[in-house]
Amino acid sequence: MNAPHRNGTRQLKLGDVLIGGGAPVVVQSMTNTDTRNAEATLEQIARLHAAGCEVVRLAVPDEKAAAALKTIASRSPVPLVADIHFDHRLALAALDAGLKGLRINPGNIGGEGPVDSLAAAAKANGAVIRVGVNSGSVEKHLLERFGGPTPEALVESALSHVRMLEKRGFYDIKVSLKSSSVADTIAAYRLMASRADYPLHLGVTEAGTPMRGTVKSSVGLGLLLFEGIGDTIRVSLTADPVREVAVAWEILRAVGLRSRGPEIVSCPTCGRTEIDLIGMAEKVEEYVQSHPAAATSRLKIAVMGCVVNGPGEAREADIGLAGGRDKGVIFRKGKVLRSVNGQDALLAAFLEELDKLLTPND
Repeated sequence: MNAPHRNGTRQLKLGDVLIGGGAPVVVQSMTNTDTRNAEATLEQIARLHAAGCEVVRLAVPDEKAAAALKTIASRSPVPLVADIHFDHRLALAALDAGLKGLRINPGNIGGEGPVDSLAAAAKANGAVIRVGVNSGSVEKHLLERFGGPTPEALVESALSHVRMLEKRGFYDIKVSLKSSSVADTIAAYRLMASRADYPLHLGVTEAGTPMRGTVKSSVGLGLLLFEGIGDTIRVSLTADPVREVAVAWEILRAVGLRSRGPEIVSCPTCGRTEIDLIGMAEKVEEYVQSHPAAATSRLKIAVMGCVVNGPGEAREADIGLAGGRDKGVIFRKGKVLRSVNGQDALLAAFLEELDKLLTPND
């Protein structure tokens, strides 16, 4: 599959991460720890980074949280973005702590004076500002004008906030327009992409629990990315944020933009399945996720469960197994490598062969 054509946007630099202007789509997430607890927050940032997260956002609700930012920033392996609402002094503190990104809504940050000082401080510190508009934060006059938090209202709100920063000579801006409605989210980003060339941060807000949130995010983000819209993404799940990162990478892989780690294909099982394919596939996935060399691997791994499609699918993969009643075959690049009796022995043998491919010459 050919990669989608990317819409042209300005390029920004968030720490050492390039955003927009043809740079790869960046995977982002947000901590759900108490930012005031620097050690717990750093531990979660480390797990996010290990999973492939490239930018992490932190909630900064008060001065105690802001006071922890210097410690967190000094030890973070990825650029950090401070999420600020209502009190511009917290944003200034975040910049002083060394953070290179802010997520604000200029309309609720305190008026013209605070926006003046914030734009000046961000420019002096080489920081990026994300103008983040959600369907729940649209101004009352726009709700009345457009009849609710419509895509048009979201875009007009964002553009009004962008103009506040442009008026002060600040242009290192990216924009997000999130709704819990997938259709409204798609429409809002399409409209924004037609009206401005600032990089866009994609997300479906309040997407839900892992199953529902994954479906909504995959449809909304996947469609926009396939149309060339989007420069950074965050999958919002009511779950451990590490799961958000895994879903984000699979979305990018599915639309042909980026990949991380091996691709695992497995059949959905049916009445012909005679092994515990679900359990085997889960164990293979767990093994790959925990393998130190997996992140840079581009292997295609097949875990198949019957004699109809299994052998053919397994042969198409770099390595694969096809299981039957108390027996299975391991393939490598289209050739039979081993035939193994017993389900447990089959899984052990398969993981042994997979490790050889993941860590050659060891």
